[in-house]
Amino acid sequence: MNLYHEKAGLLDGDADNEVDLSSYAYQIWKNALAADPGLQKTIAEMPNVVYSTRALPLPPAPLSLPGRGDGGEGWPEGALVYLRTPDGNDALAWVDRDGNSVTESQFTILKTAECAPDTPAIARHENHHDLVRQAVQLIAEEERTVGGTLGRPSGARFRTYERLKNYAERVRGTLFDSPELQRAIEEIYRYPLRQAATDTLNRQLRAEISDEALANLVVALRDDDRLCLIHDEDQSAEPSIICSLGLRRM
Repeated sequence: MNLYHEKAGLLDGDADNEVDLSSYAYQIWKNALAADPGLQKTIAEMPNVVYSTRALPLPPAPLSLPGRGDGGEGWPEGALVYLRTPDGNDALAWVDRDGNSVTESQFTILKTAECAPDTPAIARHENHHDLVRQAVQLIAEEERTVGGTLGRPSGARFRTYERLKNYAERVRGTLFDSPELQRAIEEIYRYPLRQAATDTLNRQLRAEISDEALANLVVALRDDDRLCLIHDEDQSAEPSIICSLGLRRM
């Protein structure tokens, strides 16, 4: 699944999380392959929109969900959905049985989806596919209203674009102005970041990199073809549902 590969952009919005989520997800994939190398072929051959349902897990430690209280007893039944948006951004959503968003924390959703190899599948909710549809609508609405094609305001892509756009305006007409920087800013606006670029930018943003150093870093990444995933202009305007996981109490 592309969740664990460079194409994934789903973790871009969690720059303020202390955990490096892309590395965390990749480590899950490496551990799974080490335990069962056959998963490499099995996962690659799974079709999009594949789904299953599991018993609602209890967290290893109490986790707070807005309006839900603490602990697994307060966690709602519903569905987790993993999809790719038309702009190439991957996203996770968790909705309850009424189709309401439970949390936007990508790390919490990823942890909730965690299963052991012998975790049994159980019967799905009768309205599972409707919950998936509502989760897709929630993510699509967020894409339109929060940051547009740049993703979440907390994400590396949004923050880098905003800082470089303002920086470019300040240095226009000076020695620091360059067409390479303008092209890099345009590409960040039009295309998703490579996962390696997201990780690098998140680290540097947390380290409070200066605007000038950020501009030099982005231009260098672009020169090395390590900044954005350039896609065809005629890409699908519809989101792609990769998979979904129902959650039910036993």
